[in-house]
Amino acid sequence: MTGLTATSKKLQNKHRDYRKVFRGLLQYVKPEWPSFLTAVTLLILSNILALAGPRLSGEAVDAMGIVAGGVEFNAVLVKSLLMLAAYVGSAVLNYVMIRLVARTSKRVIYRMRQDTFDHIIDLPLSYIDTHQAGDLVSRISYDLDVVSTAISQDIVVIAASMITVVGSLIMMFRMSVALSLAFMALVPITILFTIYRIKKTRPLFRKRSKKLGEMNGYVEEILFGQKTIGAYRKESYFTEEFRSINDEASEAHYRADYQAALNGPSVTLISNLSLALVAMIGVSLFLKGNFTIGVLTSFILYSRRFSGPINEIAAIIAELQSALSAAERVFTLLEQPTEPPDAEHAQPLENVCGVVEFDRVSFSYTFDQPVIRDFSVKTKPGELLAIVGSTGAGKTTLINLLMRFYDPQEGEIRIDGKRLLDVTRDSLRRSFAMVLQDTWLFQGTIRDNIAYGKPEATLDEISRAAKAAHIAPYIESLPNGYDSMISDSASNLSQGQKQLMTIARAMLLDTPMLILDEATSNVDSQTEIVIQDAMNKLVQGRTSFVIAHRLSTVRNADQIVLLRDGHIVERGTHDELLEKGGAYADLYQAQFS
Repeated sequence: MTGLTATSKKLQNKHRDYRKVFRGLLQYVKPEWPSFLTAVTLLILSNILALAGPRLSGEAVDAMGIVAGGVEFNAVLVKSLLMLAAYVGSAVLNYVMIRLVARTSKRVIYRMRQDTFDHIIDLPLSYIDTHQAGDLVSRISYDLDVVSTAISQDIVVIAASMITVVGSLIMMFRMSVALSLAFMALVPITILFTIYRIKKTRPLFRKRSKKLGEMNGYVEEILFGQKTIGAYRKESYFTEEFRSINDEASEAHYRADYQAALNGPSVTLISNLSLALVAMIGVSLFLKGNFTIGVLTSFILYSRRFSGPINEIAAIIAELQSALSAAERVFTLLEQPTEPPDAEHAQPLENVCGVVEFDRVSFSYTFDQPVIRDFSVKTKPGELLAIVGSTGAGKTTLINLLMRFYDPQEGEIRIDGKRLLDVTRDSLRRSFAMVLQDTWLFQGTIRDNIAYGKPEATLDEISRAAKAAHIAPYIESLPNGYDSMISDSASNLSQGQKQLMTIARAMLLDTPMLILDEATSNVDSQTEIVIQDAMNKLVQGRTSFVIAHRLSTVRNADQIVLLRDGHIVERGTHDELLEKGGAYADLYQAQFS
């Protein structure tokens, strides 16, 4: 019973998921209802004209006098021309409708993609840290492309097919109830078979989307570390690992497409059996004189028009399931909570002096693995606090807490006596400038990159910041100076040049507080001296937090805190800690012996 209950709940959750997807899509489609209403009108008119064709064809056949004798040439010509006009008119209306739907679906997907991107930007760091970037990219690109195809093509095909099916059925019953009932005998089998196939293939398409997302994430991760892979000659290892991932993704893709591919031929077989039954009974009724050869011709054409769309729907069900699975992944992402809103009483942080206090702060990313334990430290305005320790000691986590990318589980952090929970995130983060180990420059001009945090800055202000950061001579040596382009991933700059530009960016901001996270760890000793001089200018007059492995960069710090497993094991100035002869002194001697 427990297993049955679990299975029942699982199925209910799937149904709820698809209802959720339809509701989500409806929210984006609703603003475009005039365009979609116009498209539906054109679709109905186009199909009505197309449905007139078989009737006119039958009347033309009867006008030829195949049974009665004597051809009515004028009637044949008129019926033929009317049939031609109906089909041409249907095609023209269908063309206009397709253009309209394509434009409308483009606007719908544009808003969905923009909302998805905006939501990704607003996601908390905890979500980004636990999900592959490639999987997120897959949702905003591949998944939304699949949804776009469904809206602009698949749904149109299904709507047109439904109109054709209903219209053809009405016309068939008007011609012969007996023949229509005979034809409809196998329709329930078609419907039941289609429902069965949908249930069988739905989870396969969900799995296909998931596996493709995982594969994209893996590829992006490998491309990011390609230099390291080459240096360690691990190409064959990752090739084999990707082979396994690719095999799983390909297998998921194959199983979904293979099962879906069976739908069309199977439904076609059932439909052809219906047509064979109609032909046999129709000929019998014709020979008995129940209707003319023209009526039988029209009936068979309508039965073909009835069966064709059903076959199309069965074939397109696979694409719709893929689209629903893709849309489900997108809406699942959109449902992820963004950073919690500021408290109602939160006030902007203004006129910052720079007194920062960690008061018995404890934090863990997972409940069973504390990262920061009972951490307490206080800075004075304009003071430089250096945080040192081995990898994994919790140094970067402290910065994440200070910037409110995460909130501590215990204790609190205050700036100028105000709890971080009582100030707005925007004003808090605007009070800091950051220079990180992993430099981030975007594709654009050098001017735009340096002025990223202060886009209204003048060229003179940008130039002064660049000179203070010792990067101005290089920039001014370029043909286009500050208007020179930085390539994608800043591949046309050295690591030192990238770091100096990020320092210039921080200098331009002129914030009351500063964070330097391993800012010299990726450069050579000579470049480190230049960067260190730029950082010495940068920290002047600002409350600064420096995370460093190289202890040479923290000699002038007002306070040095040595972390180990989230605990403060030592604190003091550089000279005090050396004189003490403890863990810091051992670490220093290890680096400079």
